[in-house]
Amino acid sequence: MSVTWAATAPESGRFCAVERCSDMPELTDRFGELRSRGRGYLEVRLPDAEFPLLTLGFQGDRAVLHLFGADDTVFLLAGDGTTAADTVLDVPVMDDLAAFGGDVILAVERAWDLVCRFVATGAPGRLGEWHGV
Repeated sequence: MSVTWAATAPESGRFCAVERCSDMPELTDRFGELRSRGRGYLEVRLPDAEFPLLTLGFQGDRAVLHLFGADDTVFLLAGDGTTAADTVLDVPVMDDLAAFGGDVILAVERAWDLVCRFVATGAPGRLGEWHGV
């Protein structure tokens, strides 16, 4: 199964916007490298379409998922309850840190599972409850 993606470069810690098309094991390896460094950012889409685009930013064991649609819509996936709603967490978005409330924070393992499910199905609507930004 092919996937098109861009991600933080483990060597520099900076986001590399140059997309790659690979199989899932290569993306999984990159995600593993970033996990070992404690933070990172990924953009993932199916090879045959620019949208939907799913992004995963994570810091430690917490993550945030964004969904970008072709009509300039942006959504955040509802959190999974691992973080109190009034908690604020800084998560990488490209090369910056952005603050997110606990209501949109997921366990990083859950977020990665959802990215894998998106690649397998191409159906972001089935991943959970999305909220417009």
